[in-house]
Amino acid sequence: MIRIKARAPTARAAVLPTLWGAVAVAYKFGCPLAQQDGLGARIATSAVFFAVGTGLIFHVRRALLRELRQVRRVARAAQSVVLRPLPPRLDGLNIAAAQLSADRGAIIGGDLYEAIATEHGVRVVMGDVRGHGLAALGTVAAVLGSFREAAHDEPELEGVLRRLERALARHLRERARAEHPANGGPDPDHPVAEEFVTVLLLELDGEGELRALNCGHPWPYVLSGTGVEPLTRAEPLPPLGPFPLPSALQAHPCGRLRPGDSLVLFTDGVEDARDGQGRFFSLPDVLRRAGREHPVPPQTVLRTVFTALLHHTAGSPSDDMALLVLRNDRTTACSHLLGARGSARATTDGPQPTTHR
Repeated sequence: MIRIKARAPTARAAVLPTLWGAVAVAYKFGCPLAQQDGLGARIATSAVFFAVGTGLIFHVRRALLRELRQVRRVARAAQSVVLRPLPPRLDGLNIAAAQLSADRGAIIGGDLYEAIATEHGVRVVMGDVRGHGLAALGTVAAVLGSFREAAHDEPELEGVLRRLERALARHLRERARAEHPANGGPDPDHPVAEEFVTVLLLELDGEGELRALNCGHPWPYVLSGTGVEPLTRAEPLPPLGPFPLPSALQAHPCGRLRPGDSLVLFTDGVEDARDGQGRFFSLPDVLRRAGREHPVPPQTVLRTVFTALLHHTAGSPSDDMALLVLRNDRTTACSHLLGARGSARATTDGPQPTTHR
């Protein structure tokens, strides 16, 4: 848990307001000019009290700005722990990611993403918590913490998703008890019972083959030399939270990410962004402009999309937005080597299920 400790007012902080107040009182009751009823005396008295009031306002303003800077430093530290920066290169992949909060001045939103190289392949998660801002931070931390462990521990993608579901359910139960300890159990009418998270899980093996599990999240786009296409048009599962996962889960094969091609993951705040006339943001059109020169660096894709988004929304997005761009920079020889390493591990560990391959 991250706590922001408020500092008690110190004697030093109270010196200036006390001094200003003492000057005002001393002037009112000790200065002969303040006792006179003439116009000049009244103007002088008003000027003194105006100066004292202005000084107090500026002092309070400076104190509030100092506290605001301190809170923002804490928020940046929290973001670096919860939503840590992704490495620029990961197992032969070029990666770039960024997020934009809908709360003006906020640093942390309700979107989450992570990419991890494991012995089972590179595993990626992209998610969107209901709501935005600091209220969603606890849920983001619970889901990401579970993914970072399960991605290494679970040999199949289905096991990773079930771990995320259990972590989210445990977090929501604990949050409900903390907010209403007298209830003693989950309340279906409590707002926590309506929380949900959309989650997209991807697994990329050494040969570039993609497998995915999608719980209510937008499918990513593939940016290649031939254009922009959705990764797949399969129907996703419901979001995590309101409904349990089906007893039989099967990861969806999504084809192969060829060398030089990019995968663009995003949250629904991107395509749901509207301009002043209510028109939705067209992400595929922006990606086509960004990918005219193939292959395009992921950092260029991010910069192009976020610039277009801010222009489309006039700098005031109504929802959190996150993008993760992953480009396959593996050569053919490198891909064969990674595939051989994966086959050797599978042989060492014994026979593995092949129903989803």
